[in-house]
Amino acid sequence: MRRLLLLSIFYTIFSFIGCKNKSTNTDKVYIGGKIVNPNLDYIILSRDADIIDTLGLDKNNQFGQYLENIDPGIYTLQHNPENQVVYLEPGDSIMIWVNTYAFDESLNFSGRGSKESSFLLNLFLQNRANNDLVLNYYKIKPEKFEKISDSIHQKRLEEFNLISSQRNFSDDFKNMARQSIDYEYYDLRERYTYLIKKYYPEYAKLIPKDFNNYRDSIDFNNGLLQNYYLYTNTIDDYLRTRAVEYCIDKHKDRDCFNVSDFDNIQRRAILIDSLSSTPSIKNRFLDILLSKAVTISSNDEDLKKVMNLAESLDYQQIDQIKQLSSIQKNYFTGKSLANFTLLNTNGVETTYGDIINKKTIIYFWSANNIRRYIWQFRTIKKLEEKYPELDFVGVNLDIGHEKRWLRILNENNYDQKNQYQLSKRKFSNDYATKYLYRLNFLDKNAVIVRGDVALSSSAEFESQLLQFINQ
Repeated sequence: MRRLLLLSIFYTIFSFIGCKNKSTNTDKVYIGGKIVNPNLDYIILSRDADIIDTLGLDKNNQFGQYLENIDPGIYTLQHNPENQVVYLEPGDSIMIWVNTYAFDESLNFSGRGSKESSFLLNLFLQNRANNDLVLNYYKIKPEKFEKISDSIHQKRLEEFNLISSQRNFSDDFKNMARQSIDYEYYDLRERYTYLIKKYYPEYAKLIPKDFNNYRDSIDFNNGLLQNYYLYTNTIDDYLRTRAVEYCIDKHKDRDCFNVSDFDNIQRRAILIDSLSSTPSIKNRFLDILLSKAVTISSNDEDLKKVMNLAESLDYQQIDQIKQLSSIQKNYFTGKSLANFTLLNTNGVETTYGDIINKKTIIYFWSANNIRRYIWQFRTIKKLEEKYPELDFVGVNLDIGHEKRWLRILNENNYDQKNQYQLSKRKFSNDYATKYLYRLNFLDKNAVIVRGDVALSSSAEFESQLLQFINQ
């Protein structure tokens, strides 16, 4: 009730402002609101890779600002470590209310133009539920999953058509919304295809010939959706599945489902390079893939293969890969981390050498990737119980944000015994985050035994742990 009252007051005030300036602000966008329990004193509004504006919070944690020269489309509101999309068009006057303790669930839009953003938020929450759906239903036969995914797609379209008939949505928004619903459908099918081929190959043989016909409709040059998660997730999952299918076709006796394998990464890179002619889309995926290939490299020969691949592609960020390669040389197999410094939860500097006395798994995490670290901590807790022979040490990469790091540990009741934060580094945070998805297997002397493994809940990953234990 309190939230609704605040929203009503905000909207009344800003509707008055909007009406008062209606004659002069029809080409502008007003965006304002309140953040409860803010993490920072500002919000960043961006589109693609460009920051549009920084909106400061006042002493009451409220913000409000007119924006000029806003093109219709999807924008991102970022309040680290959270972010969410918003749809803006000239003439909009949108109010936002959110509590950071339950960001996505509490987020509320009101005002002129808010229905578009509310629709996208609802689609986001529904899509998040799809993750559980796929994990629950990938074990069923393709014919049944085909009906389930078709039903979801049809329901989304019917819901949108109903809402659209009641709202004066622009043609631009209608086009974007329908494409978003389609890509949600494509990704459901793509993820199912990957999982069924990996875990139930006997069911994979039953996939109808037209099951993946949607692939012909994927636009690898969609500038409208290029930074929208439904679109990027679809392309990412498509590349993964197609790389696996290529491997199965060419190498009958190989484990084709190791997505950290260089050949798998190389195939995905070649695919996106050939499929997309839009530099911003192509380079987004190439940067992710090539960076991953660098961070799992164990020696100079591995790095040479990555550089040869990068130079063979239409890739614009070669210098970044070279810089990351120079950093990776410190993390080759056989290198010692004994003298690398860390900060413990009491604010005291220590080193890997001081804290490691038996075989240890190092995992990295950041507050800027909430769903990732929640999953990491949950997975690690299970592994700690199952493999007491190993220590599992978490290293937070958010240098300079000690309070936020400790707050997350305390609020989630995470065991702080083996939690540390990087205290120093000679490279930027952009490079540090490239290591979020890899682990370091260290011996009792803090020497790297393996650095090419990604955390997983799969049987293959646990097999790698057992190999490490028995070495």
